[in-house]
Amino acid sequence: MAEVNLTGGLIGGALIGLAAALLLLFNGRIAGVSGILGGIFTSDNRADRLWRCAFVIGIIFGAALYARVFAALAVQIQANNFTLIVAGILVGFGTRLGSGCTSGHGVCGLARRSPRSIVATATFMLLGMLTVFLMRHVSF
Repeated sequence: MAEVNLTGGLIGGALIGLAAALLLLFNGRIAGVSGILGGIFTSDNRADRLWRCAFVIGIIFGAALYARVFAALAVQIQANNFTLIVAGILVGFGTRLGSGCTSGHGVCGLARRSPRSIVATATFMLLGMLTVFLMRHVSF
């Protein structure tokens, strides 16, 4: 049986939860990344755009810092560019349709016991599991 190291996941999850709690505490905002990113382009308020930019830049630099300190993860993308573009468009459409993304519903919405987020997260998880099953076990 392979040994599983949960330390990175536990630390990362705790930091995501801490960031979400601090954003709610200090800004009164929910840490839904799609809403934060979208607000950069739609907000007329300079201060509002500033914290949103800082949040997104922090996500990018946080990942880069992790890769620098702990060595980059070996990522293998098994899709062509067309598939990645279509997938990105579908994710964006699903985010708008579901009134939020997995971070907003799964981290923040569940913590607030939002019925809409409970349904959305259950839907994400079930369809994700179905997709993995179909891709690994069903020939197309």
